[in-house]
Amino acid sequence: MARHLITSALPYINGIKHLGNMVGSMLPADVYARYLRQRGHDVLYICATDEHGTPAELAAKERGLPVDEFCAQAHDAQKAVYDGFELAFDYFGRSSSPQNREITQHFARRLNENGFIEERAIRQVYSPVDGRFLPDRYVEGTCPHCGYDKARGDQCENCTRVLDPTDLINPRSAISGSTELEVRETKHLFLLQSKLQHEVEEWVARHEEEWPQLASSIARKWLTEGLHDRAITRDLDWGVPVPADTWPELAAEGKVFYVWFDAPIEYIGATKEWSDQDPENRDWKSWWYESDQGENPVRYTEFMAKDNVPFHTVMFPATELGIREPWKKVDYVKAFNWLTYYGGKFSTSQKRGVFTDHALEILPADYWRYFLIANAPESDDSSFTWEHFTSTVNKDLADTLGNFVNRVLSFSKKRFGEEVPAGAEAGAPETKLGEEIAALLSEYETQMEALQFRKAAAALRALWSAGNSYLEEKAPWLEIKTNPDGAALTLRVAMNLIHLYSVISEPFIPASSKAMRSAFALPDDTATWVTAAEAKSLAFLPAGTPFTVPPVLFAKITDEDLETYKERFGGAPE
Repeated sequence: MARHLITSALPYINGIKHLGNMVGSMLPADVYARYLRQRGHDVLYICATDEHGTPAELAAKERGLPVDEFCAQAHDAQKAVYDGFELAFDYFGRSSSPQNREITQHFARRLNENGFIEERAIRQVYSPVDGRFLPDRYVEGTCPHCGYDKARGDQCENCTRVLDPTDLINPRSAISGSTELEVRETKHLFLLQSKLQHEVEEWVARHEEEWPQLASSIARKWLTEGLHDRAITRDLDWGVPVPADTWPELAAEGKVFYVWFDAPIEYIGATKEWSDQDPENRDWKSWWYESDQGENPVRYTEFMAKDNVPFHTVMFPATELGIREPWKKVDYVKAFNWLTYYGGKFSTSQKRGVFTDHALEILPADYWRYFLIANAPESDDSSFTWEHFTSTVNKDLADTLGNFVNRVLSFSKKRFGEEVPAGAEAGAPETKLGEEIAALLSEYETQMEALQFRKAAAALRALWSAGNSYLEEKAPWLEIKTNPDGAALTLRVAMNLIHLYSVISEPFIPASSKAMRSAFALPDDTATWVTAAEAKSLAFLPAGTPFTVPPVLFAKITDEDLETYKERFGGAPE
């Protein structure tokens, strides 16, 4: 049994996330974690809200709340949505936790001791109107690289280039909107990434061939351009404070660490939060400290959208390398492109796109889970449209899977009662079906192991389709007229397919899988996966097993529904 550590890029605290955020990190991580658990592996899936930085302060100000109170409320609101999507985190923490503060300050002290942090006087944007220095995200303007006019002072979200506030054209204060900005001198801590360039290059070279091309190409691009020393402190009221025992002057000035310094450390901090809840049975260091892992090392997989890749493949590894302690570094970076909305951006202000809380208001989570993973933006950006969503739900979920379950169980109940019928011995069609199911199951497993989610979804869909093809070939509604035992066999095999689907579909559609599985009264059913032999024999359910017909698993989306959704959330741009 292998040990797997899985993390999703931390969702930022200021607001409920849209479907692109869901499919870009958290949902595929959940699918993978569920799959590994079913296969018997020891899995720890960690995530948290990213609560520091400028946007948190600005959002709290807009709400008229203290920033700590705003973050607590926003964390709970986000967690409720993720619960609704049935994201099975082992722990969902908060980057404002005492554990993260403790570990972040430890990292900073160690980097300083090893000569990788330097205090420098810099010239920084100051707003006389606001009476304060403006951290990078408090400055907005036009990106000098792509011309995007709403770029932030730390990064342009349009072209993803990392920026300094002084790079912006026509800069303005994000607090007051004032363009009367000055540049004054102040002191900050810098992480000397330039001194770690060679070590990071060697580390990336050992991993990039295994990583998806998207992740490795972004990491290589950053390294080719050269690592620059980066300021890791900011002038904010909210964040991990600079420790006074090491930098008393900066601590007295109220400096805090840059959110992109402490946010990745929260993966470790959240694990310690999890461990501290049950310290006698949970050892956080055995997941993060390589020297504590013994003969069963941890494999660490990170999930994120492409804009987060530079920080996780270059900046955070540089931090970990500079500490000179055996902290676990990522083994595999699963990066995703963008999910767009009819080719454009999701926008709350323009009422364009589906946000996760609203998604759950109109349809159950499994509809969204399946569609998003089946269309995950792995090799390129993908576009959400209501037409595509409707077609996928109606064809794959309602017709291929849901209708199969309903008609098999309903017909069997009507003709043979509420127990799995016995019928004849399996023959050539059943042998053929078993071979096909075993082969498709192997393909599904292969793609899941490779973290190829669209291909895994295609294999799962093919498994569902195989059941329909068998049913059409055997046609028990006709067979029963001349060969009742043959029809009973067909239905018994089809019920075994339903049970198989309930097990293997669980990573994608957990609620529907539970409904399928609970249709059969098997108190000793502890199966977590299906072996090749079980797939071939399709005889897991013994004759005489009581069953019930569950409610309709997936209701079709009507043309009227489609128009309602497009009107509410926006459709194709005119």
